[in-house]
Amino acid sequence: MMKKLCIILFGNLVYGAAVAFFILPNGLITGGSTGLALFANYMFSIPVTVFVSFFNLIMFFLGLWILGKNFALTTLVSTLFYPFFLAIFQKLQLKIGLLTNDAMLATIFAGLFIGVGIGLVIRAGASTGGMDIPPLILQKKTGISVSISLYVFDTVILISQMFFSNREQILYGILLTCIYTFFLEKLLVYGKHQIQVKIISSEYEKINYAIQNQLDRGTTLLLAKGGYSNQNTCTILTILSQRELFHLNELVLSIDPNAFLIINQVNEVHGRGFTQSKEYHNPEDFL
Repeated sequence: MMKKLCIILFGNLVYGAAVAFFILPNGLITGGSTGLALFANYMFSIPVTVFVSFFNLIMFFLGLWILGKNFALTTLVSTLFYPFFLAIFQKLQLKIGLLTNDAMLATIFAGLFIGVGIGLVIRAGASTGGMDIPPLILQKKTGISVSISLYVFDTVILISQMFFSNREQILYGILLTCIYTFFLEKLLVYGKHQIQVKIISSEYEKINYAIQNQLDRGTTLLLAKGGYSNQNTCTILTILSQRELFHLNELVLSIDPNAFLIINQVNEVHGRGFTQSKEYHNPEDFL
């Protein structure tokens, strides 16, 4: 729990730094609760920090109602600490001045920091509060990807800022949204990519045995029939890491140089050997 708490705090720290050092000083526009806060600041002169605090509080109670107590408790950390970090970094930024006055450079770094910040918090099972919560609710109810719904919400928020932003600012805002949703998506699936391999060979029994005993990977035999030979056979399906792919390739070709391999990358794998611990059985148990 302490590890998760530290990750959530660090994610909010990075997010607050991005807004204070790159977005606000360079007049960049963005989505999320900060984008809504900029719109409220222009329309009603509400301070950005004040709006973010109240809006995040409302979203917190919405998350508590729909996503449950455990989620709400971890998100409470973001609800309280993000405005706190933002206020501190705003004061610090006034003392040290602009890090850069190049809008493109500020957009790139802001996108990187925001994507990493939000990604760390979501991977820890929480959210940064505010506009992160509606996408998480949509994912739970409909299965829509968090990054996709975040992109849609942020685009709408960017459009609302056309009242006080010029066309170039809008373009930078769209670029910022693209950059941080890209890094967010990469961080959310980081370490979860695996390789799926299908092996077609007349020596499938030997290959199947070798994969299980030499690579310590599970396999599935799929009944198949050759389209040209019209012979019944089995296709071996296995999932392994990228580092194991080279060894698998050598192993298969050493048994059957004419083996046919189909290799695909999969985004995520759930089950024993990946998200659950392995179980070992005596092969005789299945006889």
